[in-house]
Amino acid sequence: MGGLTDARAGRPVLVVGAGPVGLVVACELLQQGIPVRVVDAGRGRTAHSRANVIWPRNLELLDRIGVTEELLDTGHRLAGTAFYSRGRRLATAWMSKLPDSPYPFALTLSQNDTEAVLRRRLAALGGQVEQGVRLTSLHNAADGPAVKLEHEDGRTEELEPGRLVGADGAHSTVRKELGIGYDGPPVDVSFAITDARLTTTLSEDLSHYCYAPSGAMVLGPMGDGVHRIALSVPHDVYDEDNPPPREMFQQVVDDRAAGRSRVEELLWSGSFRVRVRIASAFRDGRCFLVGDAAHVISPAGGQGMNTGMQDAFNLAWKLSGVLRGEFGEPILDSYDSERRAVSHEVARSTALLTKAGLVNTPAKVALRDAAFTAADRTGLFQRKLAPQLSQTAVSYDGDRHPRLPLRVSSGPQAAPRLDSGGWPTIDRDRHTVLLWPGTRTPPADWRGTRDRIRRELPEGTPVLDLTRAVPRGLARALGPGPAVAVVRPDGHLLARVGAEGTQDITRLLTRAAHLRSRS
Repeated sequence: MGGLTDARAGRPVLVVGAGPVGLVVACELLQQGIPVRVVDAGRGRTAHSRANVIWPRNLELLDRIGVTEELLDTGHRLAGTAFYSRGRRLATAWMSKLPDSPYPFALTLSQNDTEAVLRRRLAALGGQVEQGVRLTSLHNAADGPAVKLEHEDGRTEELEPGRLVGADGAHSTVRKELGIGYDGPPVDVSFAITDARLTTTLSEDLSHYCYAPSGAMVLGPMGDGVHRIALSVPHDVYDEDNPPPREMFQQVVDDRAAGRSRVEELLWSGSFRVRVRIASAFRDGRCFLVGDAAHVISPAGGQGMNTGMQDAFNLAWKLSGVLRGEFGEPILDSYDSERRAVSHEVARSTALLTKAGLVNTPAKVALRDAAFTAADRTGLFQRKLAPQLSQTAVSYDGDRHPRLPLRVSSGPQAAPRLDSGGWPTIDRDRHTVLLWPGTRTPPADWRGTRDRIRRELPEGTPVLDLTRAVPRGLARALGPGPAVAVVRPDGHLLARVGAEGTQDITRLLTRAAHLRSRS
């Protein structure tokens, strides 16, 4: 496809949609010197706030844009997620027992609070959200998109941005204008949700998935006595003019929840219908889809916003590298293939979790309960579901590019290092080379091998010498013997090679950047 034409070089990337996902894209690009324009058709914040949990993997990635600490100061930490059937605890997926994350907990806070933190970061980077600006048409030509914007005062504007990122939600105008299909598996469930003040005997450091013959519900503590309550309801019972009342939530809590809980006050309530959908392509030329514009998945497990944020990070480090001239255009092809595959996997897993909560025949309930209990007792629940919920299990191209237990620097071209907690910290914008001595005593010539590799790598390559005192998951991924690993800016392993193959490493770095155009 080649680089931008001279006429478009330096033009801003247009981000359509200023929810959490669009804001992450904008912050990522701005902090790397890429001009960005963010427009949003809405009129500002809403009292309703659907997404309310950030999982460990996303806390790691949000370090890239320097907002994790402020989010931690704002939110409420959860040690895990417990599952119940008719009030009896079946199993628990513990975030606190994840061995390989610097953030072994989930963080609950309202989506409005998450957006407020991201907007402050956007402003600090020199960006702003143009509120009340709607994209009304899009022509995607070979040399880039041409769009028409309608402002709140009725004024229209035509422009040709350098690139366009559609983060405009499930009803995405960008996706529709591009003519991209939006289909999915037959999951069609309605939910009533509220943030409510709750008096409860349930633990405040766990979220609680409660199953009963009448349906499923989730109680998620958010701190200060406020809980998110989400429960399955029949279709078309509630709408904007008839929101779910406190009495209904209390009745369902009494019927389905473990422990004893009293719903004292609703801060807000609403309902929504979920039809799982995934776009047939996440990229069309110089236009990209992220977040709900690319996929809508079941809210079971709280994976939606987190999956969208990972879209944003995956796209932004690649796109910024292309626009800075460090990566070739073909690297952007991997955004579509990697994130679509993950979206389908998340949709499958959350659909299974949704269906598990909706079984109601005695035989199926007994089978589900027995399976959950056995998986918990054998440790399978912790080994499989906890990494899945935390999104630390995300891998690309099958298992070829797993996420590694690392931290990513929030500063430009900061030297890779081991932080005070022993966590390896890699370069934010470039591939980092890890020099690994192995889990056993290093060979006698390891120091000389290290020095030779450093000398022979391209000048400016970020390199980090590791010791054996690294997280267990990193040691497992790198293997027992001495090795050299190339790690992507998002913390996923690109490849591992023997310590003797410096030329292999150099070729890997070149291929990773896709500097040669494909025919």
